[in-house]
Amino acid sequence: MLKGIVCADDARLAAEHGMDGIVVSNHGGRQVDGAVGALDQLPAIVAAVGDRLTVLFDSGVRCGADVVKALALGAQAVLIGRPVLYGLALGGQKGAEHVLRCLLAELDLTLALAGYTSHRQLTPGSLVRAEPWQGS
Repeated sequence: MLKGIVCADDARLAAEHGMDGIVVSNHGGRQVDGAVGALDQLPAIVAAVGDRLTVLFDSGVRCGADVVKALALGAQAVLIGRPVLYGLALGGQKGAEHVLRCLLAELDLTLALAGYTSHRQLTPGSLVRAEPWQGS
């Protein structure tokens, strides 16, 4: 797996050089102020590699709705980092487990409220992109 992909061209290069998969990630946006949003790049990256690579996602995932967005845009799985570490720091193993249980519950709730019975039903059409507010 190659982590840190935020460009379709880099994803294609990873496929051409024999990678099994990639992690679409801007490292949570903490490395470079103003870095491109990994979620914004995900659809183009998925389109660029098709089924040649496993595409995982991580970057800014904090709740179940974030997981739904990434899966709908083509990620095959979502990696969770910081929230689990926060849970671990606050409550040890039980804290980390609590965070994961909460994320799964939020994922289930988000799917149900959107009318889905499985994450496998999600497509890019499951999402509506909000236009930025322009004011009056």
